[in-house]
Amino acid sequence: MKSCPNAEQIVKNSVSTALQADPTLAAGLIRMLFHDCFIEGCDASILLDSTNDNTAEKDSPGNLSLRGYEIIDDTKQEIENTCPGVVSCADILAMAARDAVFWAGGPFYQIPKGRFDGKRSKIEDTKNLLPPSFNASQLIQAFGQRGFSPKDVVALSGAHTLGVARCSSFKARLITLDSSVDSSFANTLSKTCSAGDNAEQPLDATRNDFDNAYFNALQMKSGVLFSDQALFNSPVTRNLVNGYALNQTKFFFDFQKAMRKMSKLNVKNSSQGEVRKHCRCLN
Repeated sequence: MKSCPNAEQIVKNSVSTALQADPTLAAGLIRMLFHDCFIEGCDASILLDSTNDNTAEKDSPGNLSLRGYEIIDDTKQEIENTCPGVVSCADILAMAARDAVFWAGGPFYQIPKGRFDGKRSKIEDTKNLLPPSFNASQLIQAFGQRGFSPKDVVALSGAHTLGVARCSSFKARLITLDSSVDSSFANTLSKTCSAGDNAEQPLDATRNDFDNAYFNALQMKSGVLFSDQALFNSPVTRNLVNGYALNQTKFFFDFQKAMRKMSKLNVKNSSQGEVRKHCRCLN
C-alpha cells in the first residue's frame, strides 16, 4: 500500500496474535467478511454499532453469533497510530479474513486495496443473508445475482472447513429425518442438540484446519448444514464437490480466486463512503 506501507504487516501480526490465543476466530473473521460483502458490498457496514435511531446489521439474528470484532478494532487503532485516515475498516476486514485463511493452512492470495467504508448499516438489509435451509439451486441463484458461478459457490462454501454450526441452524434436518444425512451422523447431530439450541457441532472433522475435509464429509453424507449437503445432492454441483474432495490444491486455487472476487463485491468509492476513524461508528 503506497500510503501506508506497514498496513499489511500490522494486520498480519494482529491476526496471528489473536489466532494463536484462539484458533476458532479464523472462522469468525472469514464469516464476518462474507456477511459484510453480501449486504451492501464489502464496506465494513457489519462493523457499525447500532445507535438510538438505527438498528445496525450486526444486531440482526443472523449476525449475533459473529466473532472477531475486537481484532478489527485493535488493528484499526494500531494502523491509525501509524498512518491516520488512510486505511479503511473495509480494507482491514478483507485483509484480516485473507490472513485468517492462510494462518489456518489455506492459500495466500493478494487482494486489491482502496475500499471505502459505507455509511449505511440497517438491520432490514440482512434479509439477504443466506439461510442454512437453502438448496443448491437457491444458493446458485443468490450468488449468481452477485456475479458468482456455481464453481465459485462450491469453492466459497469450502470456507466451512473452519468453524462450527449451532444446533438451531441444523435441527430441522433431524425433525424431518432428512434422507441426505448418514444415519450414524444424524445420531451425532442429535447428541449435540441434546445440549440445546446453542450447542456447537464442528462443520468438519478438522474445525481449525483449512483443508478439504469438508468436501470429504459431504461425500459421506456428513455435511452439518442442509445448505452444505445440498451441494453434493445436486447434480449441478456434485462433480465440483468430488473434484475438491480428491484434489485439495484445486480447491485452494478456486477458493482464492473466488475470495478475491468476493472481496471486490460492490466496493464503495470516495464519493459513496469514507475512511472511518473508528470502525464501530461513522466519522
